[in-house]
Amino acid sequence: MDERTLLARSGGPVTRRRLARDLTTLGLGPGDTVMFHTRMSALGYVAGGAGTVLDALLDVVGASGTLMVTCGWNDALPYDFDTWPAAWRDAVRDEHPAFDPESSECDHANGRLPEALRHRPGALRSRHPDASFAALGAGARELTVDQPWDDPHGPDSPLARLVARGGRVLMLGAPLDTLTLLHHAEALAEAPGKRFVSYEQPVRDGGRRVWRRFHDIDSERGAFDYGSAVPPGRDPFEVIGADLLAAGLGRSGRVGAARCHLLDAGTVVEFGRAWIEERLGGAS
Repeated sequence: MDERTLLARSGGPVTRRRLARDLTTLGLGPGDTVMFHTRMSALGYVAGGAGTVLDALLDVVGASGTLMVTCGWNDALPYDFDTWPAAWRDAVRDEHPAFDPESSECDHANGRLPEALRHRPGALRSRHPDASFAALGAGARELTVDQPWDDPHGPDSPLARLVARGGRVLMLGAPLDTLTLLHHAEALAEAPGKRFVSYEQPVRDGGRRVWRRFHDIDSERGAFDYGSAVPPGRDPFEVIGADLLAAGLGRSGRVGAARCHLLDAGTVVEFGRAWIEERLGGAS
């Protein structure tokens, strides 16, 4: 889409001031801890790009607020790395760079904002190579420090800490299937057939490159088989998110040209966990 079309759809350039005004109208405010997911193209023509979006968010949450994003690692090895031919495995074990929270690129699939945020002065990133998060602001250290190596989406994860802080989730033009917090609901849910993965990644530990083995829910294929509860062609997180909004459990409005949603983190997890357990035959 060219810039002229973006301008026409958004009602003009989307500036820092306009974003801050729209975010405030949506319900974001000073002191909020907010995890956000962004699709830049949905916002319209943002004057200044990703940096402008970050500046506007910081303007709204203020010095006592905190921003959080999901990062991942763009060069993380696939879960089935140990099934590769022996010569390939040996070469990768010898030379694949170790994950470094300060320098390793965020997963490109998460868009431009995570990489932009982690480069901001004062930003902190959690240590997990497959499920890292970055945060900026008053609660950054509390959210990211000593993320568990195993079950990095579960208890005491950055996602659990977001809930404990009374945090919020902002879908800033991003589709509901990117609602990462639902992985925490999956980690907590008690339902048959939960899928787990065990895998290895190289990490930095005490200044040395070492290989560690990790255990987690399967966040790539999905922690559950949702086939009995989700229509064909629909993403489970999109369906759960849509049901949550239909139940009146979030606020929706325009930010720039995008329809956006502001959700309470605790509500997302409570609703998601109940949805999974009720529809997949979990605990009553």
